[in-house]
Amino acid sequence: MIPSRPVKIPEHRWKRHAEGLLGVAASIILFLMMFLTFVDVVLRYLFNRPIASAFELTELMLVVLIFAGLPLVSWADEHVTMDFIDRLLSPSARQRLERGVHVISAAIMAFLTWQVWLKADKIWGYRDATDVLRVVYGPFVYFMAVMIGLTGAIHLYKAFGPGTGSAVPQ
Repeated sequence: MIPSRPVKIPEHRWKRHAEGLLGVAASIILFLMMFLTFVDVVLRYLFNRPIASAFELTELMLVVLIFAGLPLVSWADEHVTMDFIDRLLSPSARQRLERGVHVISAAIMAFLTWQVWLKADKIWGYRDATDVLRVVYGPFVYFMAVMIGLTGAIHLYKAFGPGTGSAVPQ
C-alpha cells in the first residue's frame, strides 16, 4: 500500500503575486504603525507634544491589518490548530473532518459577515467618526465585512474546491 501524502497542486502565478503584494502591504502598514508610535512617544516624552491623532490612526491601521490578513491566514491554513484527534483518525476520516471544519467555518463567517454588514449600515447611517480626525468608521466596517465574507468563501473553496485533500501533514 502506498502511503497517503498531501497532493501538491502547482500554484498559479497570480497566487504568488497576490500573496507577495498583500505581504508587502501588510509590512508597510505594520511599519507605519511602528513608526507612528515611535514618533508619538518621542514627541510626547521629549517635547511634550504628542501626535493628537496617533491613537486613531493606529486603531484604523490595525483594523485594516487584521482583517486583510484574515483571508490570507485561511488560505494558507495557518490558523492555530489542535491535532491530537488527527493522530487517531485514518487519512479519509481526517479529510472528512477537515472538510467539515471548513464548512462550519464558512457558515460562521457567513453569519459574521451578515452581522458586521448590518452593523456597518448602522454606523454609516449615523456617520460615526473618530474624535480628532473625524474619519468616518463606515468604510472600515464595510471592509471588515467584505474580508470576513472573503474568508468564508475561502473556507468553502477549501471544503469543496478542486484538489481539496488533507492539508494536515500525514
